[in-house]
Amino acid sequence: MPEPKNSERLRRYWDKHARSYDRQMRFFDRTLFGESRSWICSQASGDVLEVAIGTGLNLPLYPPGVRLTGIEWSPKMLAIARRRAEMLGRTADLREADAQALPFPDASFDTVVCTLSLCAIPDDQRALAEMNRVLKPGGRLLLLDHIPSTAWPVRAIQRLTELVTVPLGGEHLLRRPLRHVQATGLEVEQRDRLKLGIVERLAARKPAPRSADR
Repeated sequence: MPEPKNSERLRRYWDKHARSYDRQMRFFDRTLFGESRSWICSQASGDVLEVAIGTGLNLPLYPPGVRLTGIEWSPKMLAIARRRAEMLGRTADLREADAQALPFPDASFDTVVCTLSLCAIPDDQRALAEMNRVLKPGGRLLLLDHIPSTAWPVRAIQRLTELVTVPLGGEHLLRRPLRHVQATGLEVEQRDRLKLGIVERLAARKPAPRSADR
């Protein structure tokens, strides 16, 4: 977990950018991520937790039958998400919380969703361990994020860009969530890489415990 001083600085950063976040993401959704948000959210079912829900851009994309809970670190982004849920008529339990220490019991959710956020969570490995913890056996983890490109010139640009984005807002461009997902013991069922390998979306399942032999 980050030091308290750094945590507060990062929180202020995302609070400051809350009002402009949707405008920025419209550009990236159109040019880079395409239908990947819909790909992720359409597979959610049952009791669903969205980690780092941000301003709630995914809210209109979930199937109507899900029971949605969302957590967000930035109070100002969370306030926008709550207004969006109200406008959509979407019932959702939206609360301020830290992805690195989820305030839920073990095995609470059928689906955990995290889109375009592991890049900015200070300890992404701990966050993924927490997502695994709150998943029910047989439940699914659905992730979307940007990762190192498969093209070396693009990776070089990403590495240079990180010299600015990491100190400024804690945003990493070269993380590989897949490695941490596999380390938790989750079974990857589907994985796609798009746009020169920059965009990764994956679905993984938490194994159900084996019944004891009789």
